[in-house]
Amino acid sequence: QAQPVESGGGSVQPGGSLRISCDFSEINLGTNTMAWYRQAPGKQREMIASVTVGGKRNYRDSVKGRFTISRDNAKNLIFLQMNNLGPDDTGIYYCNPFADPTTYSLLQWGQGTQVAVSS
Repeated sequence: QAQPVESGGGSVQPGGSLRISCDFSEINLGTNTMAWYRQAPGKQREMIASVTVGGKRNYRDSVKGRFTISRDNAKNLIFLQMNNLGPDDTGIYYCNPFADPTTYSLLQWGQGTQVAVSS
């Protein structure tokens, strides 16, 4: 089945930066608001940032001021620039259209990209 494809994760020390990407061309929902989700070890998946087609952005409080979401509408790509990373940012990062948590199970999730922050 068609899925988003995430990439760019890795291991960094606290205070470091990463830029992750997502190609959502396969799911062909380029007019949707797109979002980044994070699933930390032992925790439920949560939305951390979203961006509309027009570029309006929203962030979860825990990442506000440190993360920047952006998108390339022509290429069906979204990005997440993550600065000043901390251990609580460790997790698997996924992209998908903006959705209510009660409908997460209806989405097609990709493999995600792993981000590990430790000293």
